[in-house]
Amino acid sequence: MLDYLQLTGQRVLAVFARLGQATLFLYQILLTLPGLLMRPSLIIKQLYSTGVQTLLIILVAGCFVGMVLALQAYYVLVDFGAEDSISQMVVLTLMRELGPVITGLLFAGRAGSALTAEIGLMKSTEQLSGMEMMAIDPMQRVMAPRVLAGFLAMPLLTAVFIAVGVLGGYLVAVHGVGIYEGVYWSLAQLKVDFYTDLMNGMIKSVVFGFVIVWIAVFEGYDSVPTSEGLGQATTRTVVHGSLAVLGLDFLLTAIMFGDI
Repeated sequence: MLDYLQLTGQRVLAVFARLGQATLFLYQILLTLPGLLMRPSLIIKQLYSTGVQTLLIILVAGCFVGMVLALQAYYVLVDFGAEDSISQMVVLTLMRELGPVITGLLFAGRAGSALTAEIGLMKSTEQLSGMEMMAIDPMQRVMAPRVLAGFLAMPLLTAVFIAVGVLGGYLVAVHGVGIYEGVYWSLAQLKVDFYTDLMNGMIKSVVFGFVIVWIAVFEGYDSVPTSEGLGQATTRTVVHGSLAVLGLDFLLTAIMFGDI
């Protein structure tokens, strides 16, 4: 029993120690952001890597999620004679929950793992040490552009996901089950509030993007410089990033739409 308690305490302390290291790491990155604004080319390059190269999977996933939502909504609502409300369910579900959450999960799986692998490879090949020897700060040159680019790309990808999802729902509702086109769009506009629904969804996406790139960059920088260590760091990025998205989604939803 005492051995079990000792092992549990060691693991808890290790978690808090690692969280402290990640917080100090983030603080160092934030200190370099003002100087980074003088070199926008670094940010643009990382925006392409984290945002544009993730766009395809966002488009495909958004379209199919919207189509499935509309189909499932029709199967439920038709029994109550309320199938005209399909657009409300599709739009509100995408804006409030599925848009930022699924985009965050896909972003962690694609862009987050790529960031960890890239930085981990730079560490294992001693490129980061070489930068320090040449008086180049890796935090400003490598870490900060990736954090800022991910922070900016995530809300844009979420907006694309929501827009494509609404169009996918339109295809199923109007051309699939025969809902009148004017009813679909008018009810969607009637029930959507800009601040409560759209802005809260965007706030979620900003928080998710920031946490995901923070985890991804830290895991790459702190990885063991071996092939096995790099694989483990990439796995931790996807797992921890996905869990962070789901946990933060509950917390933010409770704050925005609940009584907390």
